Amino acid sequence: MSTKDRIIQASIELFNSHGERAITTNHIAAHLQISPGNLYYHFKNKEDIIRHIFKLYRQHLDTQFKPINHDEPVMAQLSHYFDALFELMWKFHFFYDNMTDILSRDAELKADYIAFQQRLFDQVTDIVLALGDNGILNVDEEQAAELTHMLKLTVSFWTPYIKARRQSGELNRGDIYQGLLKIITLFMAFTTAAGREPLGLLKQHYQQRQAQLQTSPSTHS
Repeated sequence: MSTKDRIIQASIELFNSHGERAITTNHIAAHLQISPGNLYYHFKNKEDIIRHIFKLYRQHLDTQFKPINHDEPVMAQLSHYFDALFELMWKFHFFYDNMTDILSRDAELKADYIAFQQRLFDQVTDIVLALGDNGILNVDEEQAAELTHMLKLTVSFWTPYIKARRQSGELNRGDIYQGLLKIITLFMAFTTAAGREPLGLLKQHYQQRQAQLQTSPSTHS
């Protein structure tokens, strides 16, 4: 792994563990046992590092959240999206925790984020409408857009909500599955009679995963 990649990965680890605001470039350099000058050879400042992390975040979404394929089973695609979302929320949870502050410090990053989120909103709306076309949900276009807003709100603010309600401020992997279950609950409000069973099975699947993580000794950040 190159020094540049090591800096990015170490930054993600430290930001997740201690909070982005608490970590400076000196902390990152010390963690990697390199000089601050070596770090600045690769990145101008901490905001530059965060921009590169955002590129990884965006690449994950671009790779895993492909447009809905109407020739494939919609529930299998939904399960894949949920698995990808779990990894995204866990790997980059510092970004969700401090999103408003991070974006307020970097106009370039904020512009990229807004444009990307609009594209993602349209994509999620297409997923919701596909669930409607397949008889899983009972939604029209207006309801699909409103449901998409609620889904994105839940994803964007779930991890800070959990941390704020916990004295330690810690997050574990099981918390992410709890967030996915809340998302399924939002879907259930629009479910059809035919959609109750497949959504119920999906909910049971993630409940089992959450239970498995709760019994695992290494689930914390």
